[in-house]
Amino acid sequence: MSEGNSAGPGPAGDRFAATGRVDALALPLDHEEVADAQRVSGTPRTGLSELGSFGGSEVGVWEMTPGTMSDVESDELFVVIAGRATVEFVATGDILEIGPGDVVRLTAGDETVWTVTETLRKVWLA
Repeated sequence: MSEGNSAGPGPAGDRFAATGRVDALALPLDHEEVADAQRVSGTPRTGLSELGSFGGSEVGVWEMTPGTMSDVESDELFVVIAGRATVEFVATGDILEIGPGDVVRLTAGDETVWTVTETLRKVWLA
């Protein structure tokens, strides 16, 4: 496939072929409200599209609208492609300010608080 406009993973399991292309900025995402248990402030919504796998890792695009939510992380590497946010690591109090071009590594089990000021979109591998 050369475009990111398919309806989702097909029988082959991947949204894009080994030599394919997905426009991660234009990819439509279905958004859902953040669960009450995770919502800290505002009315953030999240959207997700799983694209397939690469080298044994899942690959996808995730987006969060402005607001604050808590999360428990999985092992993940991501690249921010749009938006701005802070990620607070609850155990240490460390805060990362992230924006376009930032590459971030998360560790399974980390408790975090995400505060998004501009709708944040990232491409992730987990």
